[in-house]
Amino acid sequence: MIAQETAKLSAISDKKKSNRAKVMSDAFYAQNLLREAFPERRYGSVKGAIFAAYRFVSPKVSKELTPRRIRAIRDGTARRIDAEEMEALKAAIIEEAHREQQELRARLAALDKKVAAFSESVAGLSVAGAGE
Repeated sequence: MIAQETAKLSAISDKKKSNRAKVMSDAFYAQNLLREAFPERRYGSVKGAIFAAYRFVSPKVSKELTPRRIRAIRDGTARRIDAEEMEALKAAIIEEAHREQQELRARLAALDKKVAAFSESVAGLSVAGAGE
């Protein structure tokens, strides 16, 4: 009887632990959003990314926001995330996606020009070689 009760309690405990593992905290979610929206590689350093995030998020929230608060969110040490901050970070993700899309389109256009120029030069060589 005692063994059954112990097994039942451990099963309940395991279920709670598994549910807890599936839930992502707001702080962790905000940390991922911030790192994705303001990647270190784009801004050259963590400090540059933090200040870019500060400049973007600060006007979008009503409370006073500091670069230190942005760093706390980025490092995952923030204890809470305000709804305004989360919405600003989601807007930053959308902005980053648009920026990345424009860069990719520009890169593809440049590559198309290179391919066209190469094709013309190869076609020109084959035409010139055929006449001889």
